[in-house]
Amino acid sequence: MRYIKIFDTTLRDGEQSPGASMNVAEKLQVARQLVKLGVDYIEAGFPIASPGDFEAVKTIANEIKGAGIVGLARAKEEDIKKAYEAIKDADIKRIHTFHSTSDIHLKYQYRINREEALKRSYEMVQLSRSLVEDVEFSPMDATRTDINYLLEVIEAVIEAGASTVNIPDTVGYITPFEFGNLIKIIKERIQDKATISVHCHNDLGLAVANSLAAILNGAGQVECTINGIGERAGNCSMEEVVMSLKTRKDFFCADTKINTKEIMRTSRLITRITGMPVQPNKAIVGANAFAHESGIHQDGLLKEKLTYEIMRPEDIGLQKSEIILGKHSGRHAFKTKLQELGYSLSPEDIEKAFKRFKHLGDQKKYIFDEDIEALVSTEIVNIPEVYKLVDMSVASGMFSKPKAYVKLKINNEIVEKTDFGDGPVDAVYRAIASITMTKSNLLKFDVKSITGGTDALGEVTVTLEEDGVTSRGMGADTDIIVASAKAYINALNKLHLKKNKSIA
Repeated sequence: MRYIKIFDTTLRDGEQSPGASMNVAEKLQVARQLVKLGVDYIEAGFPIASPGDFEAVKTIANEIKGAGIVGLARAKEEDIKKAYEAIKDADIKRIHTFHSTSDIHLKYQYRINREEALKRSYEMVQLSRSLVEDVEFSPMDATRTDINYLLEVIEAVIEAGASTVNIPDTVGYITPFEFGNLIKIIKERIQDKATISVHCHNDLGLAVANSLAAILNGAGQVECTINGIGERAGNCSMEEVVMSLKTRKDFFCADTKINTKEIMRTSRLITRITGMPVQPNKAIVGANAFAHESGIHQDGLLKEKLTYEIMRPEDIGLQKSEIILGKHSGRHAFKTKLQELGYSLSPEDIEKAFKRFKHLGDQKKYIFDEDIEALVSTEIVNIPEVYKLVDMSVASGMFSKPKAYVKLKINNEIVEKTDFGDGPVDAVYRAIASITMTKSNLLKFDVKSITGGTDALGEVTVTLEEDGVTSRGMGADTDIIVASAKAYINALNKLHLKKNKSIA
């Protein structure tokens, strides 16, 4: 089993995401969590970039123990000396210096030839090596560099003292097959003279795939960020690489020393500090990564987790998988949720509740426990339905009197009525009262939202009184007018039952 070093650059490349900059205190907080996570190296920043960056790197180097602290520097004397000043007090310290090697960069950005780039790279690695024992060199834009020239640069910087050679896919250009082959060629050339590292960007969505291809072909270090944040489309996602190696040890025959149970906590910390949310369908740390709504998946998961989960949620710091109730959920998940909520219903009531649940699922994106409880309490009642709502519609506006059409089923007979009122609920209640020919008085009307959001389930409670007998009815629906009608009819049915049984 090979051991792959994790070089975390969240505080350097990750911070270069637009809007993701952090102050010194925030960087220190992240660095402490990265040590708990178990990363091998923390690239704490680019010391020459700003006084704030220098202070952050220096503070982290002075206070953080348990991981190597890295300062980034261009292949320039002033950069390298500044980086050294920032990291010199770290227990484990590394200077990471870089210079472009692709003809595109040399011609249009640096305006120098290959020979000059090679000379600068060699000399600046030598300078770095005179200051610290651990030096890393990156030939920037390596994946668009002529292979023969790239190999020449790599051999030169190793001779100058670099113990790690990082191969960056700076613009996210290469594909996994190409990158794996490139790393294989480099590995065959340099053998074990230096550790091969990779730093992949995600412009084509291939950063993780490219990094894994590199591991298969000899890379011993992966440079990555938490949640995959970074320049443009971001960097290789640390959690995805780590969990790929952990889950597929049989294939990669490699692992890391990452404490994976700290992954979720670290991810949430980065989200909170940077304000950059994680997309719900993001691998490993997305909200939906261990959530299941499909009825087929839920049924299999409830029988045996291995049917639809290749990782345990506990392995990344979550407590359990989540069964999401929605329109795709099946009876097995629905019955399980009823049991969790403490309901013991007859098969007939379960079927009745399930049909109502499916209807609710077509109206709402998410169905919460409170929705289920309201559904059971309002729908699964042993009250004879003398009056049953079949259909209704309401028309209302600023300059027209509210009008309601209501269709009820009364003792197997369909009756319909249209009426007007001071408001839509009043119009519905007048129509219902007219159809049922009841003389009840509305004593109380109460409405509340069961859950949040514009598609929240609204719960209406009404209290009716007729001939000295009171009755309380409840109704729940995403349409508050429909919920009001259900509550009124529920109260009428209870009132009818009480009066027939002479219950005061």
